[in-house]
Amino acid sequence: MNIALIGYGKMGKTIERIAHQRGHTVVCIIDVDNLQMFDSEEFKSADIVIEFTSPSVAEHNIRKCFARGKSVVCGTTGWTERLSALKKEIDEQNYTLFWSSNFSLGMNVFFALNTYLAKIMNKFPSYDIAMEEVHHTHKADTPSGTAITLAESILHEIDRKTVWVDGAARNPNEVSIESIRTGDVPGIHTVIYESNVDEITLTHSAKSRDGFALGAIIAAEFTLGKKGFLGMNDMMKF
Repeated sequence: MNIALIGYGKMGKTIERIAHQRGHTVVCIIDVDNLQMFDSEEFKSADIVIEFTSPSVAEHNIRKCFARGKSVVCGTTGWTERLSALKKEIDEQNYTLFWSSNFSLGMNVFFALNTYLAKIMNKFPSYDIAMEEVHHTHKADTPSGTAITLAESILHEIDRKTVWVDGAARNPNEVSIESIRTGDVPGIHTVIYESNVDEITLTHSAKSRDGFALGAIIAAEFTLGKKGFLGMNDMMKF
């Protein structure tokens, strides 16, 4: 599989390494200093594009790929408020986008566990619910896209909670998300159910970026030849 990479920071470099390990070829790398490569022969030769950049440019990059007939796997978070409109366009124009807030296979197992636990805890109103996420200091969005995905699953299952908030909760219907930025932490996400008598915590801790990169490559392999808007649930069949 020929891959074009958009974004060549730490994640991009890790994706390149994992792609080579799985027998794929990275034919084109696009970063802020060589945007003209969108119109290069190397980009044209790509079977699929993997995009990990920043919230301010992700949608623009995806649209550039669509205009050139390319399917995209995107792991950029922080722009999901624009995703619904893009999904409609994908359906209408027969484009292909695989998007996930987190490509780690372990984290997606964690997503399933989080949903299952929330279904159970809906029956126990004595437990309040809070979340914490820790990432490296260069992460642009707060809370993380992964934390938002976890929180929205909780809101879907817990009747007494209707909204997540960035920071401390002030009302009983809110789920607090505390965001910490420190060092070079790849990502730690914790969901906390606390009552007067005990506490239940669910935690996922990423050890490196390799898990995210591997998931993105597997997603690209899965996406090749497909149409429409895809996600990890389509691939992992939960």
